[in-house]
Formats: sequence, C-alpha cells, structure tokens
Amino acid sequence: MDLVIFDCDGVLVDSERLSVGIDRRVLAEFGWLLTEQQIVHRFVGRSAGAFRQELERFLGRRLPDDWEQPFQPWYRDAFEQELVAVPGIIAALDAVTEPMCVASSGSHEKIRRSLRVTGMLNRFDGRIFSADDVALGKPAPDLFLHAAEQMGVSPDACVVVEDSRFGVRAARAAGMRVLGFAGGLTPARWLREEGAEVFEDMSDLPDLIRG
Repeated sequence: MDLVIFDCDGVLVDSERLSVGIDRRVLAEFGWLLTEQQIVHRFVGRSAGAFRQELERFLGRRLPDDWEQPFQPWYRDAFEQELVAVPGIIAALDAVTEPMCVASSGSHEKIRRSLRVTGMLNRFDGRIFSADDVALGKPAPDLFLHAAEQMGVSPDACVVVEDSRFGVRAARAAGMRVLGFAGGLTPARWLREEGAEVFEDMSDLPDLIRG
C-alpha cells in the first residue's frame, strides 16, 4: 500500500458516542425519536448535509439555512470537554510507515478541531480532506478518490481505515482495500457485510496495513 486513508470520527477520535447521543437530542427536538442503533445505522459516516436531508424528509418540509445554529454549542462543548483519541490509535500511528491522510464526512473546521483537541493535528495537517471538498459524500466514492488524487496515489494502492458501513461502502466503490474498525458503535457484521476486513483492536492495525 502506498497510502493509508483514515476516517476521523470513530477511527482517530472517539467521537461517535458523543455525536450519536447529541444527534438523538437534536432529532427529539423535532419529534423524531430514534434509538442509538437506529442512528448508527442511518447516519454514522454520513455528512451533515445527509443528516439534514433525512430530517427534512421526516418533517416533510425544508429547514432554514441556520437550523443547526441552536445545536452547535451542544456538539462543540461536548467535543472540547470530553473528546479523546480512540484507544490505541496513537501507538498505531507511530508504527505506520506508509504516507497517511484523513478523509472524513465532517467539515474541515470539525475535523481540525477534533484532531487539535486530541493532539493529532500536526500528524495530518495539510493532508485533511472533507466531504465539503466533493459533490457527493459517503457512501459515494468521491471523497476517497479525491484524497487519493490529491496525494498522487492510484486508488488500488490505497487502504482505507473506516468504522461505518457508509464509509466502507464508499471505499469499496472507490476500488480501495478497506479495514473496518469494529471497536466502536458499528457492529462488526455490518462492516463485514459491506466488504471490510474487520478488526477490533488498534494494536493490530499496522500489521493489517502491511497485509
């Protein structure tokens, strides 16, 4: 492999439990009551735009452009106060010798904030790609193909580290090998069904990358 492409949320930073809990609160404000697993299945790995589209479909109406404004402090405060790196990821990154980048469904601001809070920004600065950079977010392959192109690497020489079924689907559609991290909220079987090589301990990652 010539390039390792990391998702951010749930792979580098342990944010999924924080985000899903707040997502439940936000959706409940609009009368949409979903369980944690339902939110994981429907939303984890997708962009904020996809979240909005699903909510508008549920409501049967358009939301104003600033609809998220009252809820942004909920996410920001939780991330600033509680966000930590995924257990074992720092040691795994230290052991990875291949070039690395980040390709995440979050905005550039969100990705950079998460990496800064967890002390990883300097590892990826200048090699961060967001769903905001492409027309279609995950599960479309656009973001991973964009990352590979910007890094000057052929898609078939990339390995993607993902934790969501939408992310795995996107990487597979891009023609990339996918390692599915099942140490978070997404069940291993969901990742396996999408075609990922599943693992649950970040200490295994460097050896898996080398194949």
